[in-house]
This record gives sequence, structure tokens and C-alpha cells, in this order.
Amino acid sequence: MADPATVEAHPTEAPPAPPVTDARRRHDPRVRGFASDNYAGAHPEILAALALANGGHQTAYGEDEYTAHLQEVFRAHLGPAAEVFPVFNGTGANVVALQALTDRWGAVVCAESAHINVDECGAPERVGGLKLLTVPTEHGKLTPELVEREAYGFDDEHRAMPQVVSITQNTELGTVYTPEEIRAICETAHERGMTVHLDGARIANAAAALGVPLRAFTTDAGVDVLSFGGTKNGMLFGEAVVVLNPGAVRAMKHLRKLSMQLASKMRFVSVQFEALLAGDLWLRSASHANAMAGRLAEGARTVDGVEILHPVQANAVFARLPHDVSERLRKRHRFYFWDEAAGDVRWMCSFDTTEEDVDDFVAALREEMAR
Repeated sequence: MADPATVEAHPTEAPPAPPVTDARRRHDPRVRGFASDNYAGAHPEILAALALANGGHQTAYGEDEYTAHLQEVFRAHLGPAAEVFPVFNGTGANVVALQALTDRWGAVVCAESAHINVDECGAPERVGGLKLLTVPTEHGKLTPELVEREAYGFDDEHRAMPQVVSITQNTELGTVYTPEEIRAICETAHERGMTVHLDGARIANAAAALGVPLRAFTTDAGVDVLSFGGTKNGMLFGEAVVVLNPGAVRAMKHLRKLSMQLASKMRFVSVQFEALLAGDLWLRSASHANAMAGRLAEGARTVDGVEILHPVQANAVFARLPHDVSERLRKRHRFYFWDEAAGDVRWMCSFDTTEEDVDDFVAALREEMAR
């Protein structure tokens, strides 16, 4: 006979229907632009996973069933030593990861174009309390030789100590490191007693472009800590810090809380990553975005006067065209200037970009260039 207390606590009847909301749709869901993969909504499979995790009570602050299972999901991709710490956003992931790898007197070597240097409002330095040592690069990629430009003065008390090399995969300019290139950087850093952080805001796009497993250019290449992106690949919100070398960090849980990146209802970040990574959704979505960027670049190259600036290897296209053309075109299809003075622009593709979106944009580009 069933325990009455159990029956009462776990009723067998169907849950009530979702409540009606007073919210109203305030945008046209048919409109898609090329400004950022952050503009895209959440993938339907991600939304379905969030619904599965909803209802009832789960322990807060990461002590839930979904976050516990997420460890195994990440280890299947990155190896048995991987430990994942979900966070709110990419800047938070980078700041937590870099704090875990540096002392108060530490510095991080990175490309001048790195997101941590250009687009995080000084958070690594002001919040993380570390120094960024930037290096000019070609197409956004560091090399062992470029790392060595700043990897000196370890015993000089007048200089911030280089302790970390941070690379971005794929880079802020849309290019992709090969596993061999990352391995060479890791070897250079480790030989000098430094560690390696990889900003993987678009890591799925890089893996799709290379046609290799995620661990091929992370764990197996010698990366110590990884910022793993999800929002740009169809998640509603959330990123993760993944420790690949436990000996390189300390007090990760404390640093996450100190940095205001500890989610109380963490199950809703974790279940999104499970939906993304337990199957092939991460690869399907990234491969599609990459293919759309390739289609866009191919079409743009047929338009007289348009210059493609960097190799198109993932889901970004960087181009140069007359400023007035960009201004008119931006009124028809949203995108950003990258260097407005030079006329450089960035076009991003997402998991939900369609061939029709791309073809309409190229047609509009051709019309505006002809005016």
C-alpha cells in the first residue's frame, strides 16, 4: 500500500495548464539581421529543456540534479578531469577564469583584438585586478613568437608578472586556430611557468569549422582553463568556466561567488548546456551558422567594390565598403561597424540565419553599391 505522505507529496494528476500571461509580443519574429549572434533568440530545443527543468523545487546555488549531471556531460567532451562551473555571461566567465590563474601581481598576455581587452569595459583589470599585456596580431591570432614579446621580466618587481596566455577560439576576427597552433602556444607558455586560458565564446563554431572534437584543441592541446560559450549558439543565457587542469587553479567556487556569477537557480543554466551538448545540437547549430557565413562571403565577393578583410572560417564576415553604402544598408539589415573610420564592418550569422536571409542581404548590398 502506498505511503499516504508520498502520494500527497507527489500527486499523480497532470500538472495545471500554464497560466495566461499579460505580456505581448513586441517585435516581428520574421526580422533577422547580421549584427550579432547574440541577437538571435533561443533554439526551440533549448526552450523545451528549460520547460523540463521547471516545476517543483530543486536545491539552489548549483546543488541541483541538473548541475550534478552536467559534470558528466562536459567530461564526455573534454575528458575525465574537467570540472564545470556555470556562470551568467561571457565577461563573467573570463574574469572568473583569469582570476583563478593569476596572483594579485599577475598579468595576462593576449591579442590586442581580444574581447577581454576591447569589449569588457576593463572588467578583467578593474574587477579581476590583473594586468593585460597586449600584442598586435595578424587576423587576431597569437603565436609562440608573439607570446614571447611579453613573456619576460618574471623576477622584475617593477613589472606585472606574465602568468597567463589568453587566446580566443574562434578569434574576434572570425579566424580559427588549428589544434597544432594552440598546442604550440601552450608548450611555449608552460615552458615559462605560465598557464593558458581559452575564451571559447564561439567554441562550437571553431570545432565545426575544424571538424574535430572539442577536446582536440582544448584538453589535448594543453589548455588549462576554458570559458565555454553557449549564448551565441542558441542558449537563452549562461556560459561556463571549465577547469581542464585542476592543479592550475584554486578556490573556484569562492571566486565565482565573489565575482557575482553564482546563479541561485542554476538548474536553468545547466539544463540548457545539457540540451546543447548531450546530443549534437551544439554542432548542428554552429555548422549551420558557419555555412551561412560562407554563403554570405561568397555572395559579397561577387559585388564590385566589396573587400573581404579576413579569412572566413567560422560564422563571421569582415568586409570593407564605402561608409555611405554601409549607412544605407544598415537601415535595411542591421549590422555593426568594426572600424568606422576605415569603413570596416562585421556581419554575423546565427543558428537561425536562413539562405533567404543571406541572399536578400547580398541583393541589398549589390543594390546599394550600384547607387
